[in-house]
Amino acid sequence: MRCALTLLLLLTTATTSVGIDEFEQPPINYSSTQPSNRISQLQSLLDEGKQQLTFHDELGYLPSLLAALDIPAESQTLVYSKTSLQTRYITPKTPRALYFSDEIYVGYVQSGAALEISVADPRLGTVFYTLDQAQVAAPKLERQTDRCLLCHSSSRTEGVPGHVVRSLFVDLSGQPIYSAGSRMVDHTTPIENRWGGWYVTGKHGEQKHLGNFISRSKEVPREVDNSAGLNVLDLSNRFDVSRYLTPHSDIVSLMVLEHQVLVHNRLTRANFSTQQALAYDASMKRSLGESEAEFFDSTKRRIQSAAEALVEALLLVDEAKLTAPMSGTADFAQKFQELGPRDKAGRSLRDLDLQTRLFKYPCSYLIYSPSFAALPKEVREQVWKQLRGVLSGADQSEKFAHLTAADREAIYTILRETHPQLPEDWKLERP
Repeated sequence: MRCALTLLLLLTTATTSVGIDEFEQPPINYSSTQPSNRISQLQSLLDEGKQQLTFHDELGYLPSLLAALDIPAESQTLVYSKTSLQTRYITPKTPRALYFSDEIYVGYVQSGAALEISVADPRLGTVFYTLDQAQVAAPKLERQTDRCLLCHSSSRTEGVPGHVVRSLFVDLSGQPIYSAGSRMVDHTTPIENRWGGWYVTGKHGEQKHLGNFISRSKEVPREVDNSAGLNVLDLSNRFDVSRYLTPHSDIVSLMVLEHQVLVHNRLTRANFSTQQALAYDASMKRSLGESEAEFFDSTKRRIQSAAEALVEALLLVDEAKLTAPMSGTADFAQKFQELGPRDKAGRSLRDLDLQTRLFKYPCSYLIYSPSFAALPKEVREQVWKQLRGVLSGADQSEKFAHLTAADREAIYTILRETHPQLPEDWKLERP
């Protein structure tokens, strides 16, 4: 009888959700919940007169906004595919610039009406804003929901509000050639399939990629000869680089960006899935007249699944191997690594390898982020438990075979000596 009632309740819940994104309903209430993040905090400071944004004659509020949010100009990457709200202004001659920090992404379009901003909100996941590029006495960071969620809430973002990095073929105008297909890009994507529609500066040996390539027609390219787009160090012969904060679209910045986007999306998925699972669990128990504290097995499985997906992203499972060393043209790598924190041996999860893989110690630095700290206790504890199993060597699953014994020991020690919110069992020596 209990199983039948449970199934009936689940079917009823599913029926009421038809046509409505699940995250727009309790307990998430995405669009109707007041955000609390770096952007909303900046807006409060602006409203109180404690912070000001200055207007640049050509770049608008971009330089001032980046400075206020501690986003380095060296993080700049340039995308010339028409894949944003302001597509009419984006071409290979006027690419869109993207800048990012651990929590925030800012998009700038020449002649665009607004800066496009997204931020990792600890409670709501990815939240979107715009800042009008018109000089006013009181600049306003406006939250956006419906327009942005059309593209930034789908299977491409794992069903939650999130970020999208795509690789596709584009024509001379920057229009995507959708008939040629497109690919979502993260740290698992083979290098040869990355960066279609993006400018890429840096050295990468004989590794091929699709960056800096523009199709001369609107037809699907039969063969791609991108020899002129490889190991590019200077973009000044392709467009006017003086119109941007830097002349670079740094390959290392792109690599870190793609990793970070995946982990942010998995953090949001873990957050939302757990909140929803706990809410459904409580609702079912009320309907069944039960008061036991033990979660339903289905609730446990949902939380465990979300934790597993996050752990895989944090530990860079299935990361595409580098077959030659990589180096960028900007100072992004140096500035990124300087942020630390470091253990007693001077090691950091931000240390870059760039010889055969992205990080020297393959565990994401976003494990220090506010979004990770704000995960519901039930899933956060499960993540720590799974991580301890892998890094102690107890979990020898094939998917973690890329982590050597030395990797596991190093990551474990770095976390034990630097993470401020470790579970008690992590404070002991590695088993």
